[in-house]
Amino acid sequence: MLEIRKAEERGHGVHDWLDSWHTFSFSDYYDRRFMGFRSLRVMNEDIVAPGEGFGMHPHRDMEIVTCVLSGALEHKDSMGNGEVLHPGEFQRMSAGTGILHSEFNPSSSEPVHLYQIWLLPERKGIEPSYEQKRFDEMERQNRWQLVASREGEAGSLRIHQDARIYLARLDAETYLRYELSPTRYAWVQVLRGEVSLNGNRLRPGDGAALSVESHLDISAIQAAEVLLFDLN
Repeated sequence: MLEIRKAEERGHGVHDWLDSWHTFSFSDYYDRRFMGFRSLRVMNEDIVAPGEGFGMHPHRDMEIVTCVLSGALEHKDSMGNGEVLHPGEFQRMSAGTGILHSEFNPSSSEPVHLYQIWLLPERKGIEPSYEQKRFDEMERQNRWQLVASREGEAGSLRIHQDARIYLARLDAETYLRYELSPTRYAWVQVLRGEVSLNGNRLRPGDGAALSVESHLDISAIQAAEVLLFDLN
């Protein structure tokens, strides 16, 4: 079974400095039909204006993964971490028993375009931790690149959940298949470009939930970038 979540049907909030799209219920946006998918709880696409951002705020008992599509995002937290996240890098923050952090666009002229993803942890009360890594761009060109996993396999970020996150960058007319175990589920999120997923056309911002499917067939209609979540 495949269910598509169209980009234009997502929750949408516009503020003076923030343009935010919510795939699942988040903050003031609530839709009981879209409360998450398996352990995937939040899928936010944000554009933050130059010199603006989210001040210090708390989180707990959540695995938070962030990637930047363009621009840069400065991170600071109560554990003493302070780094700037650029395109090609992924950041993982395990909020666990509680953490404070801020996210800020350090540029005076360029907006930052990012995705922030939250997954429910496999258990509550994990010790908070933080990790940021750059991944080789060539390792995701027309192939699946593992960027996060439970065991931190192949140099991926370590998340406290039985989930695997992949990124692929596809040339136009490129085809990729992903074999899905009968006991697993998948979510596909199109970051850029257009693809056909098991015969269904997806555009930027579109997502799709897959249940009881043996495989994913993705064909790039135009050059595209896609996130894939393999979930229990």
